[in-house]
This record gives sequence, structure tokens and C-alpha cells, in this order.
Amino acid sequence: MPPSNSKYPPIQPGGSLIVAWQVKNKHILVVGGGEVAAGRIVHTLNADANVTVISPSSGLNDEVAHRIACNQVTHIDRKFTPSDLDDNVDMVLVAVDDPDASTKIWQLCKERRIPANIADVPSECDFYFGSVHRDGPLQIMVSTNGNGPRLASMVRKEIAAGLPGGTGEAIENVGRLRRRLREVAGAKGDGPKRMSWISRVCEVWSLEELVEMDDEDIEALLRYYSSDKVPTFEQVRLGDKADAIVFDGSMGFAC
Repeated sequence: MPPSNSKYPPIQPGGSLIVAWQVKNKHILVVGGGEVAAGRIVHTLNADANVTVISPSSGLNDEVAHRIACNQVTHIDRKFTPSDLDDNVDMVLVAVDDPDASTKIWQLCKERRIPANIADVPSECDFYFGSVHRDGPLQIMVSTNGNGPRLASMVRKEIAAGLPGGTGEAIENVGRLRRRLREVAGAKGDGPKRMSWISRVCEVWSLEELVEMDDEDIEALLRYYSSDKVPTFEQVRLGDKADAIVFDGSMGFAC
């Protein structure tokens, strides 16, 4: 056993590996057409997946029917058959009120090594869906490892309520800065320096300043990269004038 005062984080068994699964252009099957299926469809479409819904038309709720009518998903108007897994399927999400049928689909997916999630059956899931807060590129997921989905939603709302406004916009701007930095300093060996410099920008600039950052600010910031310096927001906006502003001991600032 490691000493209790170890400088390393303690191991807490029983959790899940929380990852951001990239499914853009992947083929995902959603079996079912009710409320749970509708939620699964939203999650996968938001992740730019190619979604096929397998369900008799009589089992579609209004939201799923809307997705089909708008050609956001492909619809197969019948119940699931094993041959549905033959078409280069990357993931299967089952949301039908039939435990026996769900288990059979789970077993088929296991045989073919296709990751699957069987709604409301944690033991038949390769992964769980959590409660997600979304603000542009920002995604925060709360998972209870299948123990309490409603409680996860309550926790997620509490976290979202505590976030400062403009967080998503600030992240978008930092992403633009990172992409532009790669264009001007894209050498493979520059990776650690780029990451360190971007991290320092996020520490020096406030969230409000990152929200205000525009293309001109990005270009001005990049001029400091080669010297490995991080200017303040004021230095970027004022340029040389910022260096001439000094405190003279009075109630204000003088040049």
C-alpha cells in the first residue's frame, strides 16, 4: 500500500474512463424511436455522426419523426434484424422496451466487437451517457456510472449555473489562437513550447479579455511568441503606448 502522504493522486477504483469520443462521420445505429432514442439521436448528431434509426413508424415519437422528416437521420421502418450490423456499423445504441430483444442485440454486438449501449441496463453497456452542458466548444459531462441519471442532471445544472458568462466564446477564441500559432510555428519540436505559451496566455488574460480577443489581438499576441513572452491585454491593445504608462504616485496614472 502507498503511504497516505503520497504526492501522487490516490487510486479510486470503480469509475469509468471519461473520454470525448470522436464519432464524426462514423455510422451509428439507434434502435428504437421513443424519448430515450430521441436523446441519443441529439447527442450523436451534435457529434457529427451519420445516424440510422431502426424502428417501425408506429413506434416513433414526434421528435424522432421530425429528425427523419428533416433528413437528419436515415430511417429503416421495421424492427432490428442481425443483418443491420453488416453495414460497417461503428456503434449501436439500443432504446427499446423489450429486455430480451435488447440483450440479443447486445450479444450480437459483443460477438462483432461493436461498442454498444443498452438503455437502462448498465451491465449491458460498453459506455454510459451522462448529463451534458454545452456552450459552443465547451462540453461538461456529469456521470453517475449508471447509478442515478436524474441526479447527474441536477449536478450538471448546478455546475452550469456557476460558470461565468462567455465561457464558450472565450474557448472559441483560444482555439483560433492555437490554430493560428500552429500556422506560424508548426515545427514538430515546437509542440511543448506552444502548449506552455498558450497555457500562460490563459493564465495572464482574464476570461472577459479572452472573450474580447479578436483577429488583430491574435496577430499582435503572436509577435511575442518567438521571445516566449506573454503580454497583458493592455499591452496588446495599446502596443508601444502601454510601455510608456507609469504610476507617478498620485491618484492616477501619467505618461
